[in-house]
Amino acid sequence: MSLNAYFEKKVCIITTDGRNLVGTLAAHDYTTNLVLKNTVERVIRGPDEGEPSAEVPLGLYIIRGENVCLVGLVDEALDASINWTEVKGAAIGTTKH
Repeated sequence: MSLNAYFEKKVCIITTDGRNLVGTLAAHDYTTNLVLKNTVERVIRGPDEGEPSAEVPLGLYIIRGENVCLVGLVDEALDASINWTEVKGAAIGTTKH
């Protein structure tokens, strides 16, 4: 599927270093460089960490194609029903080339 189908829709990006970014896809090119608007980074804490998970606002954000591991469409109704500060989980980790 082409990324054109995701244009102006809310997407979740997992980067090669394990970051979780969510925003509206504003632009992309043939090398998968991405521009997201209204972007937040979801920092998911481990179950043993005392701090709550967080959503860090980033605004307009550019991701180089070489750093993109996964692009997925977000179910906006489901996403809005989740309190991301209460979500706990293990780190995804990085990818190796």
